[in-house]
Amino acid sequence: MGKPLKYAVFGAGSWATAIVKMLSENLDNIGWYMRSVYTKEHLLKEQHNPNYLSSVEFHLEQLKLSNDINEIADYADVLIFVIPSAFMYGELEKLNIDISNKIVVSAVKGIMPETGLLVGEHFHEAYKIPYHNIAVIAGPCHAEEVALERLSYLTISCSDEEKATYIAKNLSSDYIKTKTSDDVIGVEYAVMLKNIYAIAAGIAHGLGYGDNFQSVLMSNAIREMKRFIKKMHKMKRNINNSAYLGDLLVTGYSVFSRNRMFGNMIGKGYTVKSAQMEMNMVAEGYYATKSAHLLNQKNNKKTQLPIIDAVYEILYDNKNPKKVFKKLTDKLD
Repeated sequence: MGKPLKYAVFGAGSWATAIVKMLSENLDNIGWYMRSVYTKEHLLKEQHNPNYLSSVEFHLEQLKLSNDINEIADYADVLIFVIPSAFMYGELEKLNIDISNKIVVSAVKGIMPETGLLVGEHFHEAYKIPYHNIAVIAGPCHAEEVALERLSYLTISCSDEEKATYIAKNLSSDYIKTKTSDDVIGVEYAVMLKNIYAIAAGIAHGLGYGDNFQSVLMSNAIREMKRFIKKMHKMKRNINNSAYLGDLLVTGYSVFSRNRMFGNMIGKGYTVKSAQMEMNMVAEGYYATKSAHLLNQKNNKKTQLPIIDAVYEILYDNKNPKKVFKKLTDKLD
């Protein structure tokens, strides 16, 4: 890759904080953009994020902190975006510098709702980033376990294998193992879809379904994911690899999964709005459900997506979760 490249992370949530922690194991200088002035000032004073993964302490001499997105975008060569998809468009509108020569990495788990495009596609179309300079980070990996330095795995997808390997190396450590992939679009769809299925798993739990049903739900989910991704981007891939199945399982089952937590609250009778307010965190699967539903509606021949359809009916058509899941159980095998 020639001279060492500078990295920057955009976002201040738990996953953004975890990625900064991973990079700090290998790099002396990391740019970090955060919208909140309070978060930045607290970090400078107390050396940790006040809102997410507050047990992680940073060495401030490694960090270039700023509330100016253009300053950080100009500073770095590799831009890692970890802003929730619902807020990405608004944040990117603040960019007024040319980033077409940068490497852009998406750690965003969703589609841009304003355009219906994958994050990588949006960067290509709106900011002229070549596809060989676009990469995607996938799990299975929860930010909370990164904070605890528990062994975790990441997949870095990029059509340029050299760039994927370079990025993977800078995210690796004693507790982070990495691998690479060339299925950028498939992996990006997978990280979006797994959050929808995690909401479904949470709803099932909230309704009182047990482990037996959960296993059937997850086995159907991976097959549904395979159908969806194949329809959107046909190429040779093994859906049982960690970036697809592994990420789905950890998001569907983990106590750290905010999408499962969100679904669990819906299953227990919370309204969508009350669940969102009580969580005080973004459940990406809420927005992903609408995006996946709309994408499927646009297809001439719609893919059979009974789980996504069920979640959509509950979240957006205000249908009764108990009745919807009763019908869903007859569609699973």
